[in-house]
Amino acid sequence: MTATAVLTARALLLDMDGTLVNSDAAVERVWRGWAERHGLDGDEVMKVVHGRQGYASMALLLPGRPMEQNYADNARMLADETADTDGVVAIPGAPEFLASLRGLPHALVTSADVPLSTARMAAAGLDQPEVRVTAESVGASKPDPEGFLKGAAELGVAPADCVVFEDSGAGIAAGRAAGMTVVGVGSRAAVHEPDVVVEDLTQVRVEAAGDGTIRLHVG
Repeated sequence: MTATAVLTARALLLDMDGTLVNSDAAVERVWRGWAERHGLDGDEVMKVVHGRQGYASMALLLPGRPMEQNYADNARMLADETADTDGVVAIPGAPEFLASLRGLPHALVTSADVPLSTARMAAAGLDQPEVRVTAESVGASKPDPEGFLKGAAELGVAPADCVVFEDSGAGIAAGRAAGMTVVGVGSRAAVHEPDVVVEDLTQVRVEAAGDGTIRLHVG
């Protein structure tokens, strides 16, 4: 699709980090510290971690390590990330975008757990959607489509009728694997070939159609 498009959906599924919330500074601080402790190149680590749950990133970066250690390490990382909200702000257009979705079917689908997603949305001054699929809700991390499929099911909408908003390669792959249209948000998304790319959420306008569908004017 071109950068300017009109998409039709019955529900929207929204990633958090990089999509609604700019948490890059906090993510960089925590994960570069982890990389240093494990003797890994920080730049290479940052290419992997966006969009995935921490244990899944660790499994890719330390392939010989037992998963039990990854789960334990991930719990510590989540606590560190929850405590570090310095510089966490809303993506441009996110407050207005979320306000335009009130009363329309939508859900947050994030690799963060409940404490982390609550802390970051609050730090960014954003209201959380009523329906939330967090790390505790799924057995597999993005790029597995489980989270998006669960979000669609909780909203009672077929996957093909959902539009995903994502910024990361793992998230875009998950949305695509779920059979959904994917809007990529930001420069990180562009290289992963989502269906449509926007610089930020100021380029998205939501219109509730009379037939129960949602029209998205993108671009």
